[in-house]
Amino acid sequence: MQGKVMNRWLVVVGGILIQLCLGAIYAWSAFTKKLTAEPFNFDSTQTQWVFSVGLASFAVFMALIAGKWQAKAGPRIVAMTGGVVMGLGYVIAYFSGTSFWGILLGIGLVGGAGIGLAYVCPIACLVKWFPDKKGLITGLAVAGFGFGALIWVKLTQGFIFGPVKLSGDWGGLFGMGWSVNQVWLLYGILFAVLVGLGSLVMINPPEGWQPQGWTPPPASDVSSGASDFTVGEMIVTPQFWGLFLTFVFGAAAGLMVIGVIKLFGMDSLTASGIDEKEAAIATGTAMGLFYALFNGLGRIIWGTVSDFTGRRMAIVLMNVLQGVMMIAFYFIAGHKWGLFLGAALIGFNFGGNFALFPAATADFFGNKKVGTNYPLVFLAYGVGGIIGPLLGGMMRDLGTKSGDMSTWMWAFIPTGLACFVGAVIMIAMRPPKRREITSGRLQPA
Repeated sequence: MQGKVMNRWLVVVGGILIQLCLGAIYAWSAFTKKLTAEPFNFDSTQTQWVFSVGLASFAVFMALIAGKWQAKAGPRIVAMTGGVVMGLGYVIAYFSGTSFWGILLGIGLVGGAGIGLAYVCPIACLVKWFPDKKGLITGLAVAGFGFGALIWVKLTQGFIFGPVKLSGDWGGLFGMGWSVNQVWLLYGILFAVLVGLGSLVMINPPEGWQPQGWTPPPASDVSSGASDFTVGEMIVTPQFWGLFLTFVFGAAAGLMVIGVIKLFGMDSLTASGIDEKEAAIATGTAMGLFYALFNGLGRIIWGTVSDFTGRRMAIVLMNVLQGVMMIAFYFIAGHKWGLFLGAALIGFNFGGNFALFPAATADFFGNKKVGTNYPLVFLAYGVGGIIGPLLGGMMRDLGTKSGDMSTWMWAFIPTGLACFVGAVIMIAMRPPKRREITSGRLQPA
């Protein structure tokens, strides 16, 4: 008979609050245009270096430190530490003024490290609380990360969505005359406080606890998460490398769009004859509303879909649709409807990665081990975060120097084709098989 335990949905609420703050990294596009102007005068590639270093630091700290630490110390202390470190990174950027290296250190390296420490904690904790709803719950656990970008972008610009002005005449923090550095200071304080509050309910269920009325699947079910692999056992399987490579392709596509949507959208719309002020509002809406909103929805919807179709087929469908949209986006972004549609669907598919890959890792390599195994899979996100944004930034700089902005094509078409390759990999993938457990060690079939 199970004793009284806390309501598991409280852990969901805490996890979403944490992720809303961590998702601020996806609000980076709110700053890129200002960073390319006075007094910063960064080039486009420099703006993407800060973003890419943040993504890489996020993935590396999650893989090398957070996964093992939370398994030993519990998710609460690790998530709380992540919030403090993330906040510190933004405070460092505030004191760095216009220094590229100071901002790279603060928001890139330190801020990314804080995200990496906190990010896995809600996922690992909630998979243990909800073994009966892995797809849905991993989607909910990370939905805040996608929705967070909407909040942090719109706080800088005002909650203006085309003709709809939810914040009235308030033009956001920038409209009030706040500098980029002042916004970073405010955000740093908020991140440390809010992540700390969400961390208070990051507590694992009691040993042996399971949801009422739920029967664990037999260990012979190779795609149920009943068979637990250690990190060493996992990384020698072709399934690990298949998941890793597919995640690299999906991450590179989505993160490139996040990093350059302001710059690409402005270039595309102004080339179509739309004035710069109108284009600026449209690109802010594309990222701050359509991409961010559908990114969050994609995490929930793709996760739920995968509970019915299976994780493998859901990843295949998601990658095919993403490949089509990445290529199409280059051609339709010169129209506002095309910019909004592309941002929405690319954000929707990109968000799905963060529900499907942790759930697939749990399915293939064990529910109990997801906290230590998924950070290794998530390193793919860091690799994609370097490839995608830097490719976009370099193609933009190349176009600016040559006067031919068609160079954007060579950012979008290759990343779209890579998504198709990821779909093919997943079509060919089958769950790793285990024959039996002898002497406490899982034996290969």
